[in-house]
Amino acid sequence: MHALKKNRPLRRVTLAAAGTVTGVVLLLSLKPHTPPAVAQASASSGQSQSQSSGSSSGGSSGGTKSTGTKTVTGDTIQTRWGPVQVRVTVRNGEITEVTAVAYPQGNPKDQEINSYAIPQLRREALAAQSAQIDSVSGATYTSDGYKRSLQSALDSAGG
Repeated sequence: MHALKKNRPLRRVTLAAAGTVTGVVLLLSLKPHTPPAVAQASASSGQSQSQSSGSSSGGSSGGTKSTGTKTVTGDTIQTRWGPVQVRVTVRNGEITEVTAVAYPQGNPKDQEINSYAIPQLRREALAAQSAQIDSVSGATYTSDGYKRSLQSALDSAGG
């Protein structure tokens, strides 16, 4: 007769209990991704209004580009891993500065990914002078949110 049959029922119960406990411990050890603190999202959402840091200067030769300097904060884009928001400075129709105001940084993995992704996205935006930039490999969600927020800021700036 097999060892787990009727002659040793206590062994069967013990193995079933041990298997259940092991399964529960494994499930509880999985840590779900937690979004960044709500305080960060609410603090940055108050900055989503466009801000003008300069005025138009007259005397241009009738070009269609706006003159002066504008600093505009784009929409907060909710991504799978957290909010992404970008602030852009446009001077005489040219993007002169791009800053990530909010991006996922709630855990070490987010911090690692975004420590290389955010500077790369900034460089590409400045080089392209638009939101038509390549995504960063390994930071697809952040890249998508960055591009969408940048486009909304450029739309608000009139660039």
